[in-house]
Amino acid sequence: MATRYWIISLPVQSGATAGSLWSRLQDSISRYSFDTPLYRFNVPDLRVGTLDSLLALSDDLVKSNVFVEGVSHKIRRQIEDLERAGGVESGALTVDGVPVDTYLTRFVWDEGKYPTMSPLKEVVSTIQSQVAKIEDDMKVRAAEYNNVRSQLSAINRKQSGSLAVRDLSSLIKPEDMVTSEHLVTLLAIVPKYSQKDWLSSYESLDTFVVPRSSNKLYEDNEYALYTVTLFAKVVDNFKLRAREKGFQVRDFEYSPEAQESRKQEMEKLVQDQEAMRTSLLQWCYASYSEVFSSWMHFCAVRVFVESILRYGLPPSFLSAVLAPSTKSEKKVRSILEELCGNVHSIYWKLEEDVGVAGLGGETEAHPYVSFTINFV
Repeated sequence: MATRYWIISLPVQSGATAGSLWSRLQDSISRYSFDTPLYRFNVPDLRVGTLDSLLALSDDLVKSNVFVEGVSHKIRRQIEDLERAGGVESGALTVDGVPVDTYLTRFVWDEGKYPTMSPLKEVVSTIQSQVAKIEDDMKVRAAEYNNVRSQLSAINRKQSGSLAVRDLSSLIKPEDMVTSEHLVTLLAIVPKYSQKDWLSSYESLDTFVVPRSSNKLYEDNEYALYTVTLFAKVVDNFKLRAREKGFQVRDFEYSPEAQESRKQEMEKLVQDQEAMRTSLLQWCYASYSEVFSSWMHFCAVRVFVESILRYGLPPSFLSAVLAPSTKSEKKVRSILEELCGNVHSIYWKLEEDVGVAGLGGETEAHPYVSFTINFV
């Protein structure tokens, strides 16, 4: 599948037909650039309206196309992120049940959604409104999903950070803690390089420390976790003396009920995250199909409007889709220009006119209508 395509239109010369021009284009491509895929792009006979209305519409088409294309790419990136988060390989995206490139190369106008007799401004407005609503929905859904992810990340940071900041409840067992009317067990965070100092000095930090009561429970890359048992009445003094020595006493109250509650909260968040990820992914698949279809209809309107403004009335042009390789671009451009005949060819080659050659401000400057679309 190519990821970059040209959508072009060529003027049908007097006395010729779109069919004969198509045959000439096929013949030239197969002869001089046989590795360039070529497809007919079927643009229906849309309602022309007035020249003023077409000129006004052309000013907005490029800007609107950037918006619609941008939403398409946002949804694609969201799909890739969700698939990666779920540990699944990215699958081929589809539009109305067919791969995206097939949808483009076999494009058929949806008369039910966009009646061809509707004013072009109305068709464009409908597409913009539909895509804007999908973008707004995606922002809301993605925000809800990311909120749950943030909560999980915060919990994981507490559980995976250093002993100085992480949640200690999963590291403590009931038998590690002594709690009575007079005695209490504290948890000391000791720098790894200071463990010998801790073991030789903790008993002397206060006269009411229980001798040989310190045990190491856990160690990470920076710190070791030790218990120490002492009389409750000297806790504040012990904390102060420990801090002076470079040891941190963490406030901790052992509660099996609280630990179980945190565990259940974590499990629920994990389940909620996966359910929301799956739901958002399915929504994105469907919405990508909708937005991509809207984008291709928008491209058809753009080809129609720019072709009339370029070649005049009545509408008489051939539109096509090509996917040339980088090395073939120059040759394909030459073929397309040759098939334009003499229509505007001198005007479009004037160097000083290149800046105004493209209708809509950003359309590529060629003697025929041409713009590039990127799938990624």
